[in-house]
Amino acid sequence: MNKPAALTPETFKPLLKLLMTDPDGFGAQQAYEATYHLATEGGCTPAQAASFLTALKLHNKEDMPEIIAACAKAMREHAIKVDMSGVISEFPVDIVGTGGDGHDTFNVSTSAGIVAAGAGARVTKHGNKAATSTSGSADLLLALGCSLNIPPTEIPELLPTTPFIFFFAPLYHPSFAPIGPTRRALPFRTIFNLLGPLLNPGYPRGMVVGVADKTLGPSFAEGLRLLGVERALVVCGKEGLDEISIAGETWAWQLENGVIRNVTLHPTHDFGLPVHPLSTVRSSSPEANASLLLDLLTPGSSSSGAKLGDGKNDPEAVRDYILINTAALLVVAGNAPNWKAGVQLARASMENGKAKQALEAFVKAGKEHGVKVHW
Repeated sequence: MNKPAALTPETFKPLLKLLMTDPDGFGAQQAYEATYHLATEGGCTPAQAASFLTALKLHNKEDMPEIIAACAKAMREHAIKVDMSGVISEFPVDIVGTGGDGHDTFNVSTSAGIVAAGAGARVTKHGNKAATSTSGSADLLLALGCSLNIPPTEIPELLPTTPFIFFFAPLYHPSFAPIGPTRRALPFRTIFNLLGPLLNPGYPRGMVVGVADKTLGPSFAEGLRLLGVERALVVCGKEGLDEISIAGETWAWQLENGVIRNVTLHPTHDFGLPVHPLSTVRSSSPEANASLLLDLLTPGSSSSGAKLGDGKNDPEAVRDYILINTAALLVVAGNAPNWKAGVQLARASMENGKAKQALEAFVKAGKEHGVKVHW
């Protein structure tokens, strides 16, 4: 795609006019150029940005895979780059959800990333603090004693020492700042709410991505393919959950060898695990979630559960919730040949202390290369 020759409100006008008057003629190239304007200080006015985001939604453009991929590509090019040459021979993976599903469940993606790292995967997790839930990935990691402000330039030095790395989104995406006030002023979610999972600065080769809306599944899978992701699993629990559900079936779109196929996953049939109500895997404060996760990752430890909302979560249910999502990530990473084998590897990682060692390695790396801060 060709970058815009100039980035001013005047050069943005023709793109906005085309989207408004001839939406069928507004394709991936135009979306790429328009996003470049939005990501550039002074590239457009707030009114133009709001009009663009509104028009994308009204013309049903923001759910099109080529538009999603084009916007993500533009934002990726504005991100702080990370030298990942130290893992060039490995297969870095990420597991992340779009958020906004309204279920506010336990931090399963971050937990699964840590457990998968303990099972031998190279995990390069990308995330942020909570926006719509009680505890986001960054909130949980802070509660676990991790540092989030490791300079991007020091990441290469960490790679040999820790199989789990976390990229704290605000450090890598300064281009989100110009559009931030406009996004917050709009009373609806925009395409920028969908782009986060696609902007990992480590450019993972494999991804498990959760979406809260089934209709987004095919678009996200195709978007990942267009962005060059080699293997992926896009998932949507049938409750509208942006994770693999522990409560029942999950719609999934599996990308491998450039081909996307639809599958349906079930905790028992595919992973060999019992079904649990989502009420047993609710989230709590970051501190409570961190305490439970540490219990689950400590060999010989027995958690009694923690009071969450109006009831109590079930540590066994949380464990199984982590196991199925970790298993999926291990399959995508190439560490496990199938879902049930992934569960076995994940369980071993939790029970033999390898997952906790992966977490401790990242905590240690943060102490040596960054200063723990409270955001």
